[in-house]
Amino acid sequence: MKAVRQSVKFNQQYLDKDALKVVNTIIKAGFEAYLVGGCVRDLLLGLKPKDFDIATNAKPEQVHKLFKRSRLIGRRFRLVHVMFSARKFIEVATFRSGNVQTAKTGVIVRDNCYGSIEDDVVRRDFNINALYYDIKKQEVIDYVGGLIDIADKEIHIIGDAKLRFEQDPVRMIRAVRFQTKLNFNLSNEVK
Repeated sequence: MKAVRQSVKFNQQYLDKDALKVVNTIIKAGFEAYLVGGCVRDLLLGLKPKDFDIATNAKPEQVHKLFKRSRLIGRRFRLVHVMFSARKFIEVATFRSGNVQTAKTGVIVRDNCYGSIEDDVVRRDFNINALYYDIKKQEVIDYVGGLIDIADKEIHIIGDAKLRFEQDPVRMIRAVRFQTKLNFNLSNEVK
């Protein structure tokens, strides 16, 4: 899987200083860390993101040790919330691999298998949400055509749509929400 890298300088007013601190702290500790998902999509569209998520190769316990005001959460997939106030936290997720445990219905019940950024990207839901931002190089990293989908204003799911919707039915609701919020078109496989 080959990554496309696009240089981008985002509006500094839209970048969350606490999210940048979290990314820098993780990088300084010797790990990879990127802004990921909807915040990157929104920044590319000139929108102010409502929250910032981070993806890293550091395990949740390693991230937790880096931040005094953090907590481990999640059973299906472990995450770290780095707390900045009673209402503000930055979510940090370790890169996921493709190994998941599913129920007979196909719904994912356990997902604590870690991998690389290339593994993580195919575990995300839609191409437009599978974009990573390298704050040091000021580059968006795209493995699945998310930059093209944003330019074309289309929503494509990553992988087989039927399987992905079976694994997590909430993805159907998210697709419609993104269609409405962004004024994008649902691709044929999503419809």
